[in-house]
Amino acid sequence: MINRILSKDSVWETIKKSKLPLVLYGTGNGADAVIDELSRLGISLSAVVASEGFVRKRDFRGFRVRSLSEVKEELGDFLLLIGFATCIPEVMSNIKELCTQHQTLMPVVPVFGNTLFNRNYAEANAQELEHCRSLLCDEESRRVFDGMVQFQFTGELDVLFSIESQRADALKDILHLTDKEDMLDLGAYRGDTIEELLTLTGGYASVTALEPDRKSFEKLKAYAENKENITLYPYAVYSENKELTFMGGGGRQSTLNSEGKYSVSAVAIDHLLKGKKITYVKADVEGAEAEALKGMTKLLREQQPKLSISCYHKTEDLCTLIPLLHSINQSYKIHLRHHPYIPCWDTNLYCI
Repeated sequence: MINRILSKDSVWETIKKSKLPLVLYGTGNGADAVIDELSRLGISLSAVVASEGFVRKRDFRGFRVRSLSEVKEELGDFLLLIGFATCIPEVMSNIKELCTQHQTLMPVVPVFGNTLFNRNYAEANAQELEHCRSLLCDEESRRVFDGMVQFQFTGELDVLFSIESQRADALKDILHLTDKEDMLDLGAYRGDTIEELLTLTGGYASVTALEPDRKSFEKLKAYAENKENITLYPYAVYSENKELTFMGGGGRQSTLNSEGKYSVSAVAIDHLLKGKKITYVKADVEGAEAEALKGMTKLLREQQPKLSISCYHKTEDLCTLIPLLHSINQSYKIHLRHHPYIPCWDTNLYCI
């Protein structure tokens, strides 16, 4: 599989070879990281664009932010680079339409960390990637894995679109969630995953929820106020109990960070729960998934709860989380699914 993908050009190689003007669509953190890598490679941009409602009168990294329509009129054809993330259906549809009008690629940059899925990374980790693929339990998971690797390497959005499926299908058809679950919600945010379980099954036996971001935890408390059998902790999750610094903000940038704004208590689940019954674990902890799994080894071995584990925050996640889960409990059947999101966010391991 890896050799087939390595026979293609990486997204960065395609960009470097292109004779077309380069236009970057986006002005956030992802666009920043793309410009940094283009600069390192000695590649120049022609323009930075934003959606019509977000243009305003502003600059970004030395470029006046312009509308797509304005740039189309000036440049005609160009290579369009998508530099932002979205799961909004209308925005995703717009990007799909742009793919029919211009050569459109997405240089994938990680949510956390600095490792890019470029040729050097793919070649250095080829054997590990093949091993991880072999640990997946069904053909659909291996198809999704192949698509994930190809998309991250080539930036081809049609590959990403081809491996989409709905999260509700995974929760029903793989995890077979019921209204009797004792749920452990790691990265509970404002209660959205608890609500997801309620919508899907109509109930639960109990919920234990952890959320370290202060703003999100207050909203989580408000959400849970009139619900029974919910225990809340304002903790981060880690491989051991310790104080860690945390970058708050109430969103995706809320994460453990050595340069964080304040300290939080991080806990190992095995220490916190001390054998409490858990039948379902959801972990979306902004890049700390590996540490979280290490801290619940006893739970995973003794109770083997159903798992939904995010597998996209770091470039290394595909290479680390799958073999880590297998090493903790070889009885788990490991599935991989990607749900509608540009780029490959909302990609999860589902294990039973």
